[in-house]
Amino acid sequence: MTKARATIAVVDDDMRMLESLSDLLEASGYHAISFQSATALIEEGLREVDLIVADIGMPGMDGFELRDIAQRERPSLPVFLITGRHELAERGRIRGGSQVFRKPFDTGALLAAVAGALHPIEQGE
Repeated sequence: MTKARATIAVVDDDMRMLESLSDLLEASGYHAISFQSATALIEEGLREVDLIVADIGMPGMDGFELRDIAQRERPSLPVFLITGRHELAERGRIRGGSQVFRKPFDTGALLAAVAGALHPIEQGE
């Protein structure tokens, strides 16, 4: 059975950014679930998630740690990281394994990347 919409976990400790990203994804036809911490997402589980969009700089577990856990548990799960800090964006690019978007990011570019990463899922493949 194929899901009607891909589920995207949005993780950010900034409530405004969390709401904004969730609204953007919902308006684009995705099912967005919001988490104010990486720990909350891990505790909920990654089974039902098709993609993660997470802030890098969060208290407790940061976006890099979340990405590493997600890659161990589900190696094919796409993880997009966002940050307002240039040096963290560069660190993310160097470590690889995920796309990094620097705030303020182009929402069209983010949505295109999400669509590209989810194409097989949305086609039921």
